[in-house]
Amino acid sequence: MTDWSEWHPTILNELRNIEQEEGVRVLYACESGSRAWGFPSKDSDYDVRFLYVRPRDWYLSIYEGRDVIERPISNKLDINGWDLKKALALFRKSNPPLLEWLQSPIQYLEESSVAEQIRRVSPLTFLPKSCMYHYLNMAKGNYREYFQGEQVKIKKYFYVLRPVLACAWIEKTDTMPPMEFERLVHDLVPAGSELRETIEHLLARKKAGDELDLEPRLNPINEYLEDRLQYFERVAADSRTSQTKLDDRLDDLFRSALHEVWG
Repeated sequence: MTDWSEWHPTILNELRNIEQEEGVRVLYACESGSRAWGFPSKDSDYDVRFLYVRPRDWYLSIYEGRDVIERPISNKLDINGWDLKKALALFRKSNPPLLEWLQSPIQYLEESSVAEQIRRVSPLTFLPKSCMYHYLNMAKGNYREYFQGEQVKIKKYFYVLRPVLACAWIEKTDTMPPMEFERLVHDLVPAGSELRETIEHLLARKKAGDELDLEPRLNPINEYLEDRLQYFERVAADSRTSQTKLDDRLDDLFRSALHEVWG
């Protein structure tokens, strides 16, 4: 399986092209998909997500400009970015995708202090309720779509297990879960259990490049998922909704980013 570092120069070149074409500066770029989760397929795209900032005058307009940059998927590259102002507005609401990006184990670029400043204050804005519902809805949707018959798309277990384990992490630690699937399994699924052994065997097959298409259901995983999906419905409803208000601090962070990047 191709190591992501082999694609690093290509990805950096695409980001530089975006800077030139759009007149922006990329502040931070990372991997956001199955490669960052630790279970890519041989044909997985590189899901590159980035934060960028435009020149100061762009923000001093009576018109609302487009605050995302998207490129068509091409040559295994899926590259999309958010304007920093949009990102900080979502950060106030404890947006899980953004929080995941900031702690991705695969980081392609970080050329300002902005990402680290956001990381430092992220525990203050973290909302267990909204994040747990994000992962719970992801898990429920995938479970309904892929696991209703006796024959199931077995590789899709990862796309239900990971968000369910993320809910378990939030309940246990009251913090944002890590992206890496194996870390979630290691910390949350008892060693030596039938569930742990079934998951590890499935993961070993995935890493070996097995097709993992339609196969009989894996009962230890199905039973765990059915139980946990019902359980986390109750837990999410009672989860914490309070957070520290950081509006002034985020305004200052945004202004300092403009100064740091553009002078």
